[in-house]
Amino acid sequence: MPLTAQNHPLAPLDAADADMLSRVQQLVQDTIGPKANAVSRDDAFAWETFRTLADSGVIATAFPRELGGSEASMLLRVRIIEEIARVCSTAASIVTGTDLSSRPIIAGGSPELCARIVPPLARGETQSAFALTEPGAGSDLARLGTTATRDTGGYRLTGVKKFITRATVAELFVVVASLADGPGGSRGLTAFLVPRDAEGLSVSPIIPKLGWHGVPIAEVRLDGVPVPASHRLGEEGQGMALAQDTLVRARVGHAAIALGRMTGALQLAAQYAGHRQVSGKAVGEHQGIQWMLADMAARIEAARCLVYSAAQRYDRKDAETSIHASIAKMHSTDLCMRVVVDCAQLFGGNGYLDAYPIERFLRDAKMNQIGEGTSEVHKNLIGRYIMKTASAMSRHPCLDFEPDLFGAQ
Repeated sequence: MPLTAQNHPLAPLDAADADMLSRVQQLVQDTIGPKANAVSRDDAFAWETFRTLADSGVIATAFPRELGGSEASMLLRVRIIEEIARVCSTAASIVTGTDLSSRPIIAGGSPELCARIVPPLARGETQSAFALTEPGAGSDLARLGTTATRDTGGYRLTGVKKFITRATVAELFVVVASLADGPGGSRGLTAFLVPRDAEGLSVSPIIPKLGWHGVPIAEVRLDGVPVPASHRLGEEGQGMALAQDTLVRARVGHAAIALGRMTGALQLAAQYAGHRQVSGKAVGEHQGIQWMLADMAARIEAARCLVYSAAQRYDRKDAETSIHASIAKMHSTDLCMRVVVDCAQLFGGNGYLDAYPIERFLRDAKMNQIGEGTSEVHKNLIGRYIMKTASAMSRHPCLDFEPDLFGAQ
């Protein structure tokens, strides 16, 4: 079970979903995996990988059937992302990034706008980008500085967005801004769909980064960009709600990427340990190494249960999905970093060479702990939730705040 989750008891799939997963597994084995190292060497957008995913129907899983997609459950998408991330963070990020950048359009766009915009996205003919983060505001959405000023027939957007994935190739941008004359903080946040060729919108060159090559990032500048009212997503003030639902899905996706990557790293390390000879026998025959592998395998399986549970909660619209997405994201991404470091250690000096894939896994793992809310942000969210939950419960029957210590027996 630690190296494969084909028939996981917590995540049963019907025949159609099982067939889709099987086709993805074959795609990973035959196409995505063999090309993963080459893809990671260049931080230009991985167009060939994207088109492979579109042609195979993976991109369409993020979209409703009535708009040209196949509308996969979150559970199936997690299984797909996990399989792809075993070999290639780039390909997995393309899958999760498609969902991240299109979800506000699907959730907030008018029927007319969605009918025109979404089908080409589902077919992989066009791309969108989610422009949320700013130089002075990341996870704290209430501090967003980009403003939307009401104008004749619509709005004008002004501000700068940072760390925007796909910015260099997207034809459309989902921009979250604060109404200049609306309520402060998150209550005034509103989302808009902005075409790339809109007057006043500019995109910086690709910004170099440590890993996750093939899905480049850039800054987006908006200088009084005109946006018609028909391109507003949802009502005024609904930007926070749209962003939060999008980020919950993205956090589950990040957890699935981390799960897939550490599963792949464990497979690499175990197979290498079975091949490499030290002191006259395979590294994997040493008890200390087997204990390392066993510990990693047990922790990975526990993380898998968390991630699948979060996906199932999302599918059934559980009220506590958001906090469980944070738990799954924090736990899986932190664990992934530790597992990949330990797997690299098992490779010895070879683990530091770019001839072996584990160094790529190591570089890519760090991003999962940062993207869509750092681990520390999620710890804050989870901690506040625990305190709030505890205060609403009746006192634990074994707890006495002021015990009589002198009278204790």
